[in-house]
Amino acid sequence: MVHRTFESKVSEDSNVPILEIAPIGEPILRRPARVIDRDELASEATQSFIDDLIATMRHAKGAGLAATQVYDDRRICVIEVGDNPRYPYKPKIPLTVLVNPTVTPITEETFANYEGCLSVPDLRGVVDRAVGVKVEAWDRHGEPIEREIWGLSAGTFQHEVDHLDGLLFVDRVTDTTTLCTWKAFERHHREAFVTRVEALVSRFGS
Repeated sequence: MVHRTFESKVSEDSNVPILEIAPIGEPILRRPARVIDRDELASEATQSFIDDLIATMRHAKGAGLAATQVYDDRRICVIEVGDNPRYPYKPKIPLTVLVNPTVTPITEETFANYEGCLSVPDLRGVVDRAVGVKVEAWDRHGEPIEREIWGLSAGTFQHEVDHLDGLLFVDRVTDTTTLCTWKAFERHHREAFVTRVEALVSRFGS
């Protein structure tokens, strides 16, 4: 599948193009992404796409971005949290490229995570996420990744892999009264949420 670009935009630190982000309602967001093999992963086209996906995530100030969010059907997502103005309370996550990822809960404990999404502009809602997950994938070079992710960061990994399974965070919001704009979140919910998040981060360091 050919992904789309904004012809007039490039990333701030290179000539890498910025891809168009699919908004809710686009069929690509509801289709599970396809698993790729190592030959396709090693191809110049796929490696270039990964660079574009990273640049687009950074340009949009997202904590992660999945291929399906940029009209591409490969099972690839990227995650990175630094000093992110959208999520200043999130623990840092180094740049992580996940190819053919799976995420498996390793605890029954959950936490109430106020989530947003680049594909669902100006909306947030509470999603129950597993406190700990096992992530299995390849990196961009086809090397195996197997790690446990705990705390708030576990929610970020679950959110991105959901995209590759054709799910959006709104599908997992069980209490629709928690849905709100970003402005309303900042005004009414942020303080209590950050207090809960800080307690979670202090437990797991992530």
